[in-house]
Amino acid sequence: MRRFVTYAASLFAASSLSAAAFAQPAPAAPAPQAVHPAYPQSPRAPQGAPNILLVLLDDAGFATSSAFGGKARTPNLERFAAEGVRYNQFNTTAICSPTRAALLTGRNHHQVGFGNLMDIPAGFDGYNTVWKAQTASIARVLQINGYSTAAFGKWHNTPRWETSAAGPFNHWPTGLGFDHFYGFMSGTDDQWEPHLYNDTTQVPNPATPEQGYHLTKDLVGKAVAWVDDHEVLAGNRPYFLYFATGAVHMPHNVAPEWIAKNKGRFDEGWDSYREQAFARQKQLGVIPLMPN
Repeated sequence: MRRFVTYAASLFAASSLSAAAFAQPAPAAPAPQAVHPAYPQSPRAPQGAPNILLVLLDDAGFATSSAFGGKARTPNLERFAAEGVRYNQFNTTAICSPTRAALLTGRNHHQVGFGNLMDIPAGFDGYNTVWKAQTASIARVLQINGYSTAAFGKWHNTPRWETSAAGPFNHWPTGLGFDHFYGFMSGTDDQWEPHLYNDTTQVPNPATPEQGYHLTKDLVGKAVAWVDDHEVLAGNRPYFLYFATGAVHMPHNVAPEWIAKNKGRFDEGWDSYREQAFARQKQLGVIPLMPN
């Protein structure tokens, strides 16, 4: 009994001490701090980054444009050349899809998967027409560095079995770095009644040939409208615009007034044209003069 009383007294004393300890004043609450909203920051291009316009003319020879000694009058290209630089040393793959793959990546076309045309893929690496993820397009590189990007016109770099409303769309322009695409997916198309896509959705032609519709005029109008909208809504961002006409690739659907402007200019034939263009290119300095 004496042991029990002693033990109970010890418990009572311990509980009393614990209660006293718990009765100590609570520490002062920390002063409230201002909370600022934090939104993810979009990538921003470097200060002063230029807008970039890349124009690709299909199947146009080196001596076609008057800017490079040809007979086809291109006064605006002449003006750009006079204010900038004309290049006369370059590599060409000579056919469509490979040229575009190389141009839009800066890689050898085999590295991208386009050793041949999109229309005739082969089951070998470098020839399967499947754009490789590790060969990013210029558009993708610029996009992740704060650029707006858009492509207008001919594409011709998506595997045939993926060119439909069912997708997949990761090898379409909008899956390869372009924010927006308006144009056609195949290698050739009717310039009067093309098969048009807006991003990944097929859309009807805005007008008929009888109403004055022509693909090139439509592409120019859409591209200018995109630039206008961009300047109003995102003028603080630079843009990259890739413009690839269907002309001058076949089919040669040319308006009568354009045919009339050039009537008779090319009647002398290939051999004569070559000699004349060669002489003009030497005068322009496009063909470097060899030292004596």
